[in-house]
Amino acid sequence: MDQERSGSDALDHKLRSLGDWRSKTLGHLRQLIQEADPQVAEDVKWRKAGNPLGVPTWEHAGIICTGESYKDKVKLTFAKGASLPDPSKMFNSSMEGGTRRAIDIREGEAVDEKAFKALVRAAVAVNLAGNPGH
Repeated sequence: MDQERSGSDALDHKLRSLGDWRSKTLGHLRQLIQEADPQVAEDVKWRKAGNPLGVPTWEHAGIICTGESYKDKVKLTFAKGASLPDPSKMFNSSMEGGTRRAIDIREGEAVDEKAFKALVRAAVAVNLAGNPGH
């Protein structure tokens, strides 16, 4: 049944299934992503037995970021984060890789909304630059 849901419907279902602070946090980040890029496409990918509801993804000319939930944090991983300007030092995880960067948010932590939206817009710009046909 989940396989037949549209991307946004599947994401709604995933958020409802969390049902705690992680749902609220991921929902808030979703809203910020949509505000930063009204053309963003939502999907849920990489469904497997251990995670049947999959991993939320936001895309525009390629993946902008994914949103994973763990017991102690929500992790937003930017697919091309290493090539994004991050003057506010939002990235605090997955710093060792050459491509991706992530933001870990723990319960009760606030997100710098302006800086987060700037990262989303920068990620879209990088994707568009790499996909001139979009």
